Amino acid sequence: MLMDDAKPQDVAAELASLREQIDYHNRRYHREDAPEIPDADFDKLFDRLLALEAEYPELITDDSPSQRVGSEPLASFTQVTHDIPMMSLSKVFNEQDLADFEARLLKRLDDQVSDDSLHYACEPKIDGVAVSLLYEHGKLTRAATRGDGVTGEDITHNVKTIGDIPMRLAIQGDDSGSAGGYSGKGKEKVQAPARLEVRGEIYMTRSGFARMNAAAEKEEGGRVFVNPRNAAAGTLRQLDPRIAARRPLKFFAYSATVSSDAAESSVSTDWPSNHSEVLAMLGDWGLPLNPERGRVKGWQACLDYARDLLSKRDDLDYEIDGAVIKVDSLTLQHELGSNARTPRWAMAYKFPAEEASTTLNDVEFQVGRTGTITPVARLKPVFVGGVTVSNATLHNMAEIERLGVQIGDRVVLRRAGDVIPKIISVIPPAADDEKANERKAIEMPSHCPACDSPVEKDGDVLYRCTGGLICPAQRKESLRHFCSRAAMDIDGLGEKLVVQLVDADMVHTVADIFRLTKEQLVSLERMGEKSADNLLAAIETSKTTTLPRLLFALGIREVGEATAQALAAHFVQLDALMAADQEALIEVADVGPIMAEHIVHFFDNDANQAVIKELREVGVNWPEEVVEVRSETLAGQTWVLTGTLEAMTRDEAKQKLQAMGAKVAGSVSKKTSVVVAGPGAGSKLEKAQSLGVEVMDEAGLLALLNTTA
Repeated sequence: MLMDDAKPQDVAAELASLREQIDYHNRRYHREDAPEIPDADFDKLFDRLLALEAEYPELITDDSPSQRVGSEPLASFTQVTHDIPMMSLSKVFNEQDLADFEARLLKRLDDQVSDDSLHYACEPKIDGVAVSLLYEHGKLTRAATRGDGVTGEDITHNVKTIGDIPMRLAIQGDDSGSAGGYSGKGKEKVQAPARLEVRGEIYMTRSGFARMNAAAEKEEGGRVFVNPRNAAAGTLRQLDPRIAARRPLKFFAYSATVSSDAAESSVSTDWPSNHSEVLAMLGDWGLPLNPERGRVKGWQACLDYARDLLSKRDDLDYEIDGAVIKVDSLTLQHELGSNARTPRWAMAYKFPAEEASTTLNDVEFQVGRTGTITPVARLKPVFVGGVTVSNATLHNMAEIERLGVQIGDRVVLRRAGDVIPKIISVIPPAADDEKANERKAIEMPSHCPACDSPVEKDGDVLYRCTGGLICPAQRKESLRHFCSRAAMDIDGLGEKLVVQLVDADMVHTVADIFRLTKEQLVSLERMGEKSADNLLAAIETSKTTTLPRLLFALGIREVGEATAQALAAHFVQLDALMAADQEALIEVADVGPIMAEHIVHFFDNDANQAVIKELREVGVNWPEEVVEVRSETLAGQTWVLTGTLEAMTRDEAKQKLQAMGAKVAGSVSKKTSVVVAGPGAGSKLEKAQSLGVEVMDEAGLLALLNTTA
């Protein structure tokens, strides 16, 4: 029993509540294109309704959702009555359900066929919008949505904009436009009915959906859709067909029925005898068919088909949520018939849902290697996309604001394939939900959760910890990055060992790695003497590196491998790079003002300068092109170059000054000896003048260089 010792009034009350909820969500899904809950949640409500009504059939009402397919059509569209009702499909979820499905078929057919001779037509269950296309004498005259299965909405004006759908079937006939025929395997030519209703799914490809949303984001007031299915449904319900014409809608046909008004039958002698041949006929007439469809024998082969399709799910350019399996014989379909809302000869084998609802229990803030602080959702565990998910990234505060999400909310989570789980929407709380008042706003902390340093905003959406190397979270990530293959390439020093070393208080800066001893290492868990020896050897080997590797290893913001190569090639020496100002840095290919600012700030930081000094002291070395000092004329002096030089580049001037013993710096201070100012000199010239530093123009520099040449 579903409700042991339940009182009839309690069962009736639950049924009334279920019907009200299902009707509400049907309207949100079918009429308003704004579903609030995932399909999986809706299925649970509906399954509960069906189970209770099966247990208490006397409580079934005529207006129960179980007695109809969907929802009533929009009043603003012309209503269309389908010649043959567009029914829903029953669902199965596992191997046993599939075996039971076939057992029921064989029992109802009274052993007319054996379990090894029952053929099925299989195809992907597209996550789109089911539609009916009416062709009269081969010409498309009407298109309609499924609606409630009996009455739908006329969407002909929008469907005619879809390039996949032929306005006239590619059949041969006389000049009057009467339909020609189809010759199937072993069949005579079949005349297309005067009134043919083609069913299929209108959908939007993933790639087309992504392009459409990207374009919408750039437009002021542009609408961004949550998923391709909602985008397709919303497009078809536009009154202006020009909107549909601009959107990337596609179509797959999955069946054809002959109108009863035509006094013809889909099982007549001149019509294909099975569903697969009907599809082939439609394909010959120019209607698009899903290339992943197949014909198999027995339920086990259906299961193999579904499993194979599931393995391809993430590679398809359209979204699917299962496989549709139909008895292929039209004669057997006719004998099996239908119940109130579903055909008995077909069902949908559902895949694990890619969307599910759950509760946002809390939000934690994680600190990355460069100090970026990211909000992470802590969720009530939920099974979605084939795995149990309890965490999801919220990306940044702008995303939180866009979603309008708060702690305590019911949210819709999406996980497709190997994609990181993402919250895509919030389920509005019910009016009588007492917990709605317990929702808590999500706020960015003012201080770093790892080191308590102040948090500052960086640009429009990012927040960063200002703690730098004193921040434990950044320290571990910085060390891991420093040791990685593309950086210092220390074999055997991976993320887990970095965490151990930091937690054991053995390593505080990257230079400490080169001070590690065997005694320290063997004290760590799972670190034997041989492993310690191997690691120390790898550390020793890594001491000799290259300037590009070192620059990348330092973890300067925005500086990747390619930029590190460009900087090393341009400045040659680390000291020259450390002394460079923003003007000098932006002369390097691919270095813009923002990246230049990050580089200057990094090398101006006393703690970073100390780390570089320590690295040199522990023996880290890299080959550099040494500037030959030809004289000591400018020994002990610090020069600064600013503005544009005409007779030479600033790099050439720098090398000539260094050859005379001078140090060339990137900024002006009280210790600056001379500032060489060319046209366009700005703040550095002003600072030199305010500090009373000697200022020389290019002519004076050339005279000096010529005198000492």
